[in-house]
Amino acid sequence: MAASLQLQHFTIISNSDSFLAPKQISNNHRNLTIKSIPIISKSSSKCFRKCTYSSKANIIGSSETKLNCQIYRSDLLIDQPVEEPLKIGIVGFGNFGQFIAKAIQRQGHQVLATSRSDYSDYCQQHKIKFFRDVDGLCEEMPDVVLVCSSIMSTEAVLGSIPMEKLSPDTIFADVLSVLPRGFGIICTHPMFGPESGKNGWEGLPFVYDKVRVAEYGAQQRNCQRFLSIFECEGCRMVEMSCEEHDRYAAGSQFITHTIGRILSHLDLESTPINTKGYESLLKLTENTVSDSYDLYYGLFMYNVNAQAQIENLDRAFDSVKQKLFGRLHDLLRKQIVERVPLPLLGGPLPSPMKRSSANEVNATPYKFLPDSDDMKDLSSFASDVPASHPKEASSHVAFTK
Repeated sequence: MAASLQLQHFTIISNSDSFLAPKQISNNHRNLTIKSIPIISKSSSKCFRKCTYSSKANIIGSSETKLNCQIYRSDLLIDQPVEEPLKIGIVGFGNFGQFIAKAIQRQGHQVLATSRSDYSDYCQQHKIKFFRDVDGLCEEMPDVVLVCSSIMSTEAVLGSIPMEKLSPDTIFADVLSVLPRGFGIICTHPMFGPESGKNGWEGLPFVYDKVRVAEYGAQQRNCQRFLSIFECEGCRMVEMSCEEHDRYAAGSQFITHTIGRILSHLDLESTPINTKGYESLLKLTENTVSDSYDLYYGLFMYNVNAQAQIENLDRAFDSVKQKLFGRLHDLLRKQIVERVPLPLLGGPLPSPMKRSSANEVNATPYKFLPDSDDMKDLSSFASDVPASHPKEASSHVAFTK
């Protein structure tokens, strides 16, 4: 059996009840005896239908139990030449590059890597060919060059690539508009990372835009086979323009990172009585802070919609504060102007409040409420107190009968 097979060209019919044999058998089918077929999960079977493999296509296991069955094949389909695995070069082999490389290898493709840091030991352990410089990687003529450097250094990294050593059919992925003409370009954005995708990619969105890809030939095939890597991993494939992506990303990814960064300054800690909402905030903070600040800064610098989102967030926060202080001011105004006591949970205060000193005449059972005079400093709304009641406005509020 060939080392690489397209599994959708096979029909396996067993003598057991788990398979139903067809009523008629064509003459160009032959009987074979193979060992037991491994169980194929839902996600794996999806890949088997859509992808061509070298390492995963061999379905003959090493089990001692043999299963007599018939393999029907169409000679016209099987005899077609099988495409070699893609050779994918990753430029920038940090956490995200290694994260993507694992999926590429799972799909049976070859990974080449280069980075400023030395990852030769890691690559040797994971059967990845590592190059100390990008020139050596380009001499291997990769089918796809996947740029996984930080946003801030992308342009400099691309400028260091010797384009003349690459084939015109080479596909560049995860880049913007700084490439020379003649190469295929796909802008891609997995809407997940090593943390959010550590338990699998099933259902996670993968956004892509075929900016410049030939309609026919090797470039088109390389593009489709590269995208199929993420589809076979279970990603939800979303094709949209870069401009549309940026609008959505500013309202989702950038705002998420911004809220996470703000929360990180509060030093939130887990408690014995965490709610689900609080757990989500802790997780959000952990996920965003684990990314480099360069990534966050790049999301701001290279998305024209990000500044508008910052301004919208600022206005929204001001609106919430105004509503809170406005309601609090209305409550204190009734104390000061109308001399209406604050409502207490247990009804009116049964006896005068104990004071530790004569100065503590404005004590309140609500720890979070400031004194009336302090409120003037805390809230601009205190200036709305009518001037016709100077004594009430300036006097202390006494909680006495």
